[in-house]
Amino acid sequence: MRLYDTATRSLQELPAAPGPVRMYFCGPTVYQRIHVGNARPFVVSMWLKRWLERNGYDVNLVENITDINDKIYAAAPGHSAELAADASRWYVADTEDLGIGRPDHEPKATETIPQIVALIEELVDGGHAYPAGGDVYFRVSSFADYGRLSGRHGDEDAMRNPSEEEERSELKEDPRDFALWKAHKEGEDTWWDSPWGRGRPGWHIECSAMAEAFLGPAFEIHGGGIDLVFPHHENEIAQSRSAGREFARIWMHNGMLRLAGEKMSKSLGNIVSLREALDRWGRETLLVYFLGGHWRKPIDYSDDVLEQAAAQAESFRNVFRSASEPVGEWEPFAAALEDDFNTPEALAVMHGWRDHDLLRRGLEVFGLEMLAEAEVAPPELEELARRRAEARERKDFAEADRLRDEIEAADWDVCDVDAEPGFQLVPRR
Repeated sequence: MRLYDTATRSLQELPAAPGPVRMYFCGPTVYQRIHVGNARPFVVSMWLKRWLERNGYDVNLVENITDINDKIYAAAPGHSAELAADASRWYVADTEDLGIGRPDHEPKATETIPQIVALIEELVDGGHAYPAGGDVYFRVSSFADYGRLSGRHGDEDAMRNPSEEEERSELKEDPRDFALWKAHKEGEDTWWDSPWGRGRPGWHIECSAMAEAFLGPAFEIHGGGIDLVFPHHENEIAQSRSAGREFARIWMHNGMLRLAGEKMSKSLGNIVSLREALDRWGRETLLVYFLGGHWRKPIDYSDDVLEQAAAQAESFRNVFRSASEPVGEWEPFAAALEDDFNTPEALAVMHGWRDHDLLRRGLEVFGLEMLAEAEVAPPELEELARRRAEARERKDFAEADRLRDEIEAADWDVCDVDAEPGFQLVPRR
């Protein structure tokens, strides 16, 4: 399988199956319900896991939960731990409702403090980090390759670490340096002891430690949103490789969701929560929507786009409402996914299939097998449809129309078919 690697800007081949594929995808910082854009790396990682496992790979997927962060402290002063616990549950519940499974491990930063402290100690002992005023900072000048992932190598003005978290610039040797450990501040309701005093980890070191804890010093794939390339992923590489770990071999950065032309972002306030989207559109429509965008590219989120996805989902249901035909082949579908996991091309291939077994097999890759299941109307609507068929037989079209209107008022359509019992009830969407 070939995947585009952000680090090398080229397609890289995974080893042939069978064999292990270890993947780490950056999960959310939990201080409110995640938005639809936050769900994209979760969906991409789970789909990739499902596809690789179907092709004989032994996949170990880790997706972390960042439950220590300045944003959490700011959102719930004095109650950040409670908010982080609640928001972690919301995240799991909402992504669970997508129906595509779960990662093999979902570590939290709060559960990985010993590993984080040990990694920071290694960096300090090796001269790659230095304590300052209760904080510990990574010494960027000690890592010669800093900036290569983001294409900023050698551009010092572009590498001044615009961190999402507040840092004390007066304690830094170099503006590019970033915090590995932060001294406890008044108002922060969580802290841990360390060789540098009471405090808590910085954002970037959390992922380096969690990835190694579950995947070892080297693994095949690291994923996350394109907005994490700098400084988050750049800093992960610097930390881990300075400590002697090979770290990730392939980097996958998914494109952002855009709402009204702008990146969907909590900080901008232009978000639609995953919970809202699921309640309004349903999981099948949302998954078809994600299928329609290549993982590397941005995709727009709007009512029009979601309505198109709903229509595509309905077109798959319609295939199963008709007789199966020997139309379609697996090979073009597999080829699309083997070539940089091209889901839009795979989606287009499936739309040409009329073979029920083949289509069901393809839909299962993406957790969409429910589209193959017949939806059963309530018994009272079945009775109305039977009476309408009898009215049509005796040519009482006024009564037939009245019964049809009653069925449609319940958000179902009745279609006349040749097979028994002579009608089919289809839910309106």
